[in-house]
Amino acid sequence: MTTYTSTDTVLVLGATGKVGRRLVPALRATGREVKAASRKGAVRFDWAEQGTWAGALAGASAVHLLAPEDPGLAEPFVRQAVAAGVRRFVALSGRGVDRVPADTFRGMTAAEKAVRESGVEWTVLRPNNFHQNFDEDLWRAPLRAGRLALPAANAPEPFVDVRDIAEVAAVLLTSGSRLQGEVYDVSGARALTFGEAVAEISRAAERPIVYEELTPEEYRAELLEQGFAEEAAYELNALFATVRAGHSAAPSDTVARLLGREPVAFTEYAARAAASGAWA
Repeated sequence: MTTYTSTDTVLVLGATGKVGRRLVPALRATGREVKAASRKGAVRFDWAEQGTWAGALAGASAVHLLAPEDPGLAEPFVRQAVAAGVRRFVALSGRGVDRVPADTFRGMTAAEKAVRESGVEWTVLRPNNFHQNFDEDLWRAPLRAGRLALPAANAPEPFVDVRDIAEVAAVLLTSGSRLQGEVYDVSGARALTFGEAVAEISRAAERPIVYEELTPEEYRAELLEQGFAEEAAYELNALFATVRAGHSAAPSDTVARLLGREPVAFTEYAARAAASGAWA
């Protein structure tokens, strides 16, 4: 059994991203040394520049693995990490990634496979759609414009707060071995349709914002018009196909089980984001 102490160092890839920038302080609060890696940070890491890998890995015993876009990079990185002394991986993936077509989200699939076959301790996190997709990037601009249009077909989705994902990842990176070797779905406690979520956002923002249902073909056309690449439009449509099929609809108990509390509620998130002016 691997024993972790307060002197162990955790490498966090994607440390400036939604989950990473919450995970770094959560880990430091446990007394762990953290290497917060990003393309332009003090600890430099770039998937496309393999010369940056060794410096980021130096001294690390655990890695929070944010999957590369290029699926061919996952296995070489994991192999190099183990050779450098890494004894545990927590890989951030996505809920339903095992249900999408084989030619989509290949980086996540490759990262999951690489850590499973690494020969050291591993866990995989598969979260639902983030609360913060509504206010930090993906759907922020449409909501500010008063209309979010998606091909979700009124399917329920237990949206999850990135703070919950980060705290779950911190537990898995620093706890004993009993929690390792599993795939954890990470969700909120209540499933909402996208229409219901937008209605809650509208109430919190105190301004009219509407949800419109699109066909996959209409959604693709709107994405391309907004400047998305064809591949990105295809992958987003594949993701919503899993939502419509109900593959991500059931709330999981991961947050309650690992953190001993209920997940952050969507209503609480929406009130906090609205107060910050996210959709003003």
